[in-house]
Amino acid sequence: MEFFASLGTTGAMIVFGCLGLLVGSFLNVVIHRLPKIMEAQWDAECAEHMAAQAGQEDFTPPAPALTLSHPHSRCPQCGHGIRWFENIPVLSWLVLRGRCSQCQHRISVRYPLVEITTALLFAWNAAHWGPTAAALVWCGFSAVLLALALIDWDTTLLPDSMTLPLLWAGLMATTLGWTGINLLDAVWGAAAGYLSLWSIYWVFKLATGKEGMGYGDFKLLAALGAWFGWQALVPILLASSVIGAIIGIALKINSRLRPGGYIPFGPFLAGAGFAVLFFGAQTMMQKFLALLGL
Repeated sequence: MEFFASLGTTGAMIVFGCLGLLVGSFLNVVIHRLPKIMEAQWDAECAEHMAAQAGQEDFTPPAPALTLSHPHSRCPQCGHGIRWFENIPVLSWLVLRGRCSQCQHRISVRYPLVEITTALLFAWNAAHWGPTAAALVWCGFSAVLLALALIDWDTTLLPDSMTLPLLWAGLMATTLGWTGINLLDAVWGAAAGYLSLWSIYWVFKLATGKEGMGYGDFKLLAALGAWFGWQALVPILLASSVIGAIIGIALKINSRLRPGGYIPFGPFLAGAGFAVLFFGAQTMMQKFLALLGL
């Protein structure tokens, strides 16, 4: 940390921003591959269970064909292996004009957008917290929250392998004094965050017989409560619910809702979490009260 402290705020923003570009490139891999890895694990568990039911005691689950590090990135269209100079964050996408160098298949603009967004988040944390350990911790929070939002939007999954470490990391960071809140507020924030959505889930299910959200949403709100404290839960829920309703109505009008007529709630929780990070829970609550004329 002595190196970061010697940079000053401007230098730290530049260094953190460059680090964010690299982390953003890795997040693109996580966002794309982690749901596929989870599905492969579920398939292997189902196959193992069925083999056990059939009395096949010597059944060996197939080795995972996909991990976060293997195989190396390839073009999904032609299988061309992405070389290192084709994988430089943002720059390679611009040089290649958003297309595969081999088959000219279009590469989604979301890849550089994720890298740029991560870089901006890291630079903002450096500006807000200075060249400190707290800034690095909040950079980690920002990266995980961004990845969770996009994974949930794509697949309606919020992996336990990300939400639960995020929750515990928030409590640990609070213990070390890196979040600006006291530990009691963080613990109550985690508990109240989980139980509030858990209660809504069961009330809705008992009333309608349907599931209105997934358990991943409970864990994500619990994690946000651990990072921001229980005081932030109301503005987070208000902001995510209002924005989610607006976007849901817009998608319905344009006939772009998913089959079943639902949209994932996680991206809106994550967006509200970023809003609290930027503006603070108190400021957000004041704005809502002002909008209501209170």
